[in-house]
Amino acid sequence: MTWTVAPEPHDSPAAARLWRAYFTEVSDRWYLPRTGRPTAPAELEREIARETGAELAPPRGRLLVGRYGGAPAGTAGVRLLDPGRAELTRVFVLPELRGRGGAALLVRAAEEAARSLGAVRMVLDTRSDLVEARALYARLGYRETPRYNTDPYAEHWFAKSLAPADPVA
Repeated sequence: MTWTVAPEPHDSPAAARLWRAYFTEVSDRWYLPRTGRPTAPAELEREIARETGAELAPPRGRLLVGRYGGAPAGTAGVRLLDPGRAELTRVFVLPELRGRGGAALLVRAAEEAARSLGAVRMVLDTRSDLVEARALYARLGYRETPRYNTDPYAEHWFAKSLAPADPVA
């Protein structure tokens, strides 16, 4: 089985299923240790409806869907924050398919999408409990940076230059 990655509308059925899985996991990972229960169903539905992903639509954004063996398996989103800076968001791989290279492939595809939008720098935020994500970003060359947004759940901010490396003389 192999991975493929391609742009997809943020509101496609595959994107919607993956967004629900992503949001459920990150929400439950926050709620369970703090409250001893998963996210309340009404809250989950409200937040999924509120966070539509419309900012990931062209011309200022892209949603990429990774497929493993042809089946939707993961996502990565990019949105321009300003003419030279893009934000990486919604990086997710279904739990049963982790460890097969999909996350790195999605992030690299998102970097290419950001470059095609004119970005020379990629930024992202994440939480302390998402240790796998932080390790992935560090492995892919992202470095911790000062806060760039006001997201109340963000605890770590990363950035990476998207400029091509200087050729070796």
